[in-house]
Amino acid sequence: MPSPDDQEPPRAPHGTLPAGGTVRPITRWGAPVMHRTQQPVTTYDEGLRALAADMVATMYAADGVGLAACQIGVDLAMFVFDCPDDSGRHTVGVVCNPQLGLPEGRERQLDESEEGCLSFPGAYVECARPDQASVIGTGLDGEPVAFSGDGLLARCLQHETDHTRGTVFGDRLSTKLRKRLQKEHDRAVEDYPPEWPAD
Repeated sequence: MPSPDDQEPPRAPHGTLPAGGTVRPITRWGAPVMHRTQQPVTTYDEGLRALAADMVATMYAADGVGLAACQIGVDLAMFVFDCPDDSGRHTVGVVCNPQLGLPEGRERQLDESEEGCLSFPGAYVECARPDQASVIGTGLDGEPVAFSGDGLLARCLQHETDHTRGTVFGDRLSTKLRKRLQKEHDRAVEDYPPEWPAD
């Protein structure tokens, strides 16, 4: 997901994000890896940590708040994020094999804010999602992790978990909104060459 323009010290309840990675080209909608359920993470080793570092480097280079492994072409159910909630406080994390929790009944309120995707860059439209979300999964060492939040953080947790299930946010849009999203993307396409943001 693309990033808003604010700065706040990050909250890292499960440790900091791995650093020192290489920026990679972002995989676009239409690539098969973007539209299938990702393979579960079963091995927690230096290779996984190096992948996460590349994901973090790519997310920051693209000015994003979250990035899933499939978005750099890797078929693994994991994502990284550095995202603010409604108060502006950032939370950072790595989640492998995420399981999403959403409010139900009276607790379920929809937020119809704009949403975008680094794999369909330059385009934003309204996408209704619950305004609260939580995710549980495992971290880079296989330890349990849990994150929750509201505002953009809730949207990010939902958006990135969707990626691990082969769902892009365009799949959640009406035909009318999907057409508008496509037009915005087409207008911006020259700003995002195939190797972006690695170039």
